Amino acid sequence: MEHNSLMRPLRAAEQTGVLVTVVQCSQTGTLHAADIERAIGSNTRLIALSHASNAVGTLLPIAEVGRMARQRGVGFLVDAAQTAGCCSIDVEAMNIDMLAFSGHKGLYGPQGTGGLYIRKGMESSIEPLKRGGTGSRSEYEYQPEFLPDKYESGTPNTVGLAGLGAGVRFVLEEGGSIQKKERELAEALLDGLKGIAGVVIHGHDIADSRIAVVSFNISGLTSSEVAMELEEHSILCRPGLHCSPTTHRTLGTFPQGTVRLSPGYFTSSEDIEVTLETVRKIAVSRARS
Repeated sequence: MEHNSLMRPLRAAEQTGVLVTVVQCSQTGTLHAADIERAIGSNTRLIALSHASNAVGTLLPIAEVGRMARQRGVGFLVDAAQTAGCCSIDVEAMNIDMLAFSGHKGLYGPQGTGGLYIRKGMESSIEPLKRGGTGSRSEYEYQPEFLPDKYESGTPNTVGLAGLGAGVRFVLEEGGSIQKKERELAEALLDGLKGIAGVVIHGHDIADSRIAVVSFNISGLTSSEVAMELEEHSILCRPGLHCSPTTHRTLGTFPQGTVRLSPGYFTSSEDIEVTLETVRKIAVSRARS
């Protein structure tokens, strides 16, 4: 169920001799911590896992996996690109060693921003991706070993980070209302799609088991055809594979992919109603043709 942001670096690491084990999810994207534990060997150094699928929104059991990883002495990396800002994450309680996040999604920052949390002490075993000027310890020709300078070479994106800071402040001010509203919208969308003949929902059909990312298909139409018809009604979605071919192989939707709708905090109930009515018309039109 992983995004290419994780799979491509892993495949590149394989070419250098790193052994990568992929644990299979169910067709709804469900993953059990016990399946990961069974895959751990004496040479396992890291478990890397998305908090939620970017394609179908299914939440994965990071708290259980984190607890198990800590007990087994294995590092734990979480991809929180889909959940930072809209789900509660406690890196200490969940035993997360590293957490990567995007700034332009649930944190409402500009594109091109993001971050990586590294648990104190982990930096001694992680080499920088690049080395260069840091504005600190300029008398030395070697990369600083202290954080964050060890990993932040080059001129920082101060304008982007200022925007990300504003987004984070907004999220903190709104608190749990963001997650509450997104869950309500996802539930309304799921309930409505279930009642439309010809619509197939992918992933969990229970809002509590997912974030506000909903994927579906209409029988007899490609995801791109549905997306184009939705766009004619000013409804924007994302068709295709969503940079996650492994997910769609698991779902059985490869290579066509799915239609993905992602209601957010600024989506209204009326938007959901209009979307459902439009999907219904597309499905009915297809059934008659």
